[in-house]
Amino acid sequence: MYKYHCLNPISEVGLAQLDENYVVTGNADEADAILVRSAKMHDMEFSRNLKAIARAGAGVNNIPLERCADEGIVVFNTPGANANGVKELVIAGMLLAARDIIGGINWVQEYEEDGDIAKITEKKKKAFAGTELQGKKLGVIGLGAIGVRVANVAVHLGMDVYGYDPYVSVDAAWNLSRSIHHAKTVDELYKECDYITIHVPALDDTKGMIDKNAISLMKDGVVILNLARDVLVNQEDIVDALVSGKVRSYVTDFPTKEIVGVKNAIVIPHLGASTEESEDNCAKMAAAELRDFLENGNITHSVNYPDCNMGVKGDGERITILHKNIPNMLGQFTTLLAGENMNIALMTNKSKKEYAYTMIDVDSEVSADLEEQLTSVDGVLKVRVIR
Repeated sequence: MYKYHCLNPISEVGLAQLDENYVVTGNADEADAILVRSAKMHDMEFSRNLKAIARAGAGVNNIPLERCADEGIVVFNTPGANANGVKELVIAGMLLAARDIIGGINWVQEYEEDGDIAKITEKKKKAFAGTELQGKKLGVIGLGAIGVRVANVAVHLGMDVYGYDPYVSVDAAWNLSRSIHHAKTVDELYKECDYITIHVPALDDTKGMIDKNAISLMKDGVVILNLARDVLVNQEDIVDALVSGKVRSYVTDFPTKEIVGVKNAIVIPHLGASTEESEDNCAKMAAAELRDFLENGNITHSVNYPDCNMGVKGDGERITILHKNIPNMLGQFTTLLAGENMNIALMTNKSKKEYAYTMIDVDSEVSADLEEQLTSVDGVLKVRVIR
């Protein structure tokens, strides 16, 4: 029986994926796994019993990834599960920026008690006229699950789409429309496009990537959309660009004290993945990842350990070892098993930067003594035997 704890409300559709072998607990210290959405976990202390954390969403800034890795806790996210919801909001953001829909609606509300509103509208509506998306150039930075969808839809809207992603995956490339121009540098995209949308994670080399230098390369009157991470755009620089008119509109899903109230900033209250469908999809994927890890030891979509899959566990026992990626670890493991006269039926090892994961299927019972010996190997972070 596995115990799980939810730090945020998690879709019941997702939790329904956890069968009778799982029970919810209100005490995080006794949980085998934690499901989370936006709750901040950096100040949390984790029990030795905690094996995994599943983030029902893509971003993991709220989770102490390195500390979890050092404590042998695998952290999962759910890339692509909310991609359609975010994609649709990006398209809505482009439409809101192209035409002053918000300004027009607000103006109408001011005349809600005026009997001549229909006549006045015909005289005043020119103040809210805008432009169409068709024929405009859109630059998509980051061609992951969301970026690919945005790019493909924009093509169908009649936009001329430029994509930039030096690390685009094979799967993403297959899904990308052949009509999309491949920008060889991000500067090329900045110079060419009327609309620019960002879909990259918050890393050291992407934080603040849209700053005054990047903006200076862009067309006058460019529209910038950021529904990925607030830190990707330098807040002071984007405010200056809006005030000067260099940037016609900035659409963001992240309210900050710097940007709220600035003219021509369209600030959305973090609604990108806030659809019933996205929340259900994220929860279902998170639950599936936890089940496969707890029951079979397989890792899929981890952000702090390598993905590793040895299929469904058979009748024998499966040893899983989270450890540092240092030389001779496998040799030490196999030596200990040989000392117990244990036969290895199947073994795999994967690494990701300084961390690694080893899975070993054996035909006989793993003793508590052997488990302790494996745990005592220098560099081993956590050993688990799935019976």
